[in-house]
Amino acid sequence: STVGLVNGVFAASYTVRSGENKTSHKCLGLSELPTWEPVSEEQLPPPSTVPLDLVDKLERLALVDFRTKQGLSCLEKAIRFADQLHVVDTSGVEPMDSVLEDRALYLRSDVVTEGNCADKLLELSKTTVEEYFVAPPGNIPLPKREERTAMLKDSEF
Repeated sequence: STVGLVNGVFAASYTVRSGENKTSHKCLGLSELPTWEPVSEEQLPPPSTVPLDLVDKLERLALVDFRTKQGLSCLEKAIRFADQLHVVDTSGVEPMDSVLEDRALYLRSDVVTEGNCADKLLELSKTTVEEYFVAPPGNIPLPKREERTAMLKDSEF
């Protein structure tokens, strides 16, 4: 892979190897300068305030503590940054099924082409059900805000 600057335009080239075959690709036209304009505050919806029950739910799901002013401020800034998506005009833009807009990606049949060792792989798992791995339980949610506050008061910290 190489990336360079040609006449003010980035040029990228890469080679794909598949067995004995080798295919080279070039990608031109990636501008050195941004092609977007900053979004002004007037274009954005009014800043949202995050209700405490939603903060509590986010804390339990993400295992992140937003209880401090700094944490809550960070969350509100992230939401404000994402608000810019409301301004994007997507009319006339076809939805993409791939981020590689210059290539077609084809789905292949879901068949075993080599290995055929599902039984051996399943033996490596601690727990299986029929022909499936059993994943460990997800995040263990944080206790509710009141319980956490009580626990912090009782702790040595």
